[in-house]
Amino acid sequence: MATRDEGREDEGAPASKITIRPATLADVPALVLLENRSFSGDRVSERSFRALIRRGHSALLVEEWEDEIRGYALLFFRRGNAKARLYSFAVARKHRGRCLAKALLRAAEAAAREHGADALRLEVRADNAKAQALYGRRGYKSFGRRSAYYEDGTDALLMEKRLTRRRRRRSRPTTARRRRLGKKIARP
Repeated sequence: MATRDEGREDEGAPASKITIRPATLADVPALVLLENRSFSGDRVSERSFRALIRRGHSALLVEEWEDEIRGYALLFFRRGNAKARLYSFAVARKHRGRCLAKALLRAAEAAAREHGADALRLEVRADNAKAQALYGRRGYKSFGRRSAYYEDGTDALLMEKRLTRRRRRRSRPTTARRRRLGKKIARP
């Protein structure tokens, strides 16, 4: 699955060249390097990246240009649960502000839909205003907070975006209400 996104130019690479694809085992060294440069703690290990690429309950998407992994999105899925989880998300510091995060997030949402999810949930550091703004612009709503969630004691804001529209149910009167209204109760 490769996706393309329009946006600004990136060091000679038109934003239309943004290519997002599933990660392979060959990407693991670059993913570990990006992870270590992006996060001071709570990192995904090399072993975990390898295991997640092999398993079916997750999706690991990478954005690549000229053999450089510039960002990734890691999603988890649970059987029988209609909510997917964006577990980890990173864009290389030197490539931020160039529509890569928006494109990766859009691809993550598409992957969640493909796995049957009707919503995508995530945790974001309470002190990361830029990430919160990105998620907010993409339609994510805050619905809670986890105290001291991160390794350094920082709280996490819980956010969710509905990926499918809820179907409006016709309100059918309950059996008791139909009796009160004096209507005949039809049995299915």
